[in-house]
Amino acid sequence: MPKKILSGVVISDKPNKSITVLVERKYQHPLLKKVIKSKKKYNVHDEQNKFKNGDKVKIIECKPYSKTKKFEVMGDNK
Repeated sequence: MPKKILSGVVISDKPNKSITVLVERKYQHPLLKKVIKSKKKYNVHDEQNKFKNGDKVKIIECKPYSKTKKFEVMGDNK
């Protein structure tokens, strides 16, 4: 099974080696056919602490670093 790759915006960089990324997605409601926007926050591992608030990043699924951190920053996005 391929790993999920998501793109979003950094909204918090306070914890050490971690960032919080807000991912927005659009989908069509199956019955009403209306386009709906949904947002979700992900805790992401950032080894070098180089991403700051407002940065656009791509994240990829990985082994769990903790109870909530199951994604890491993908490659060199800056």
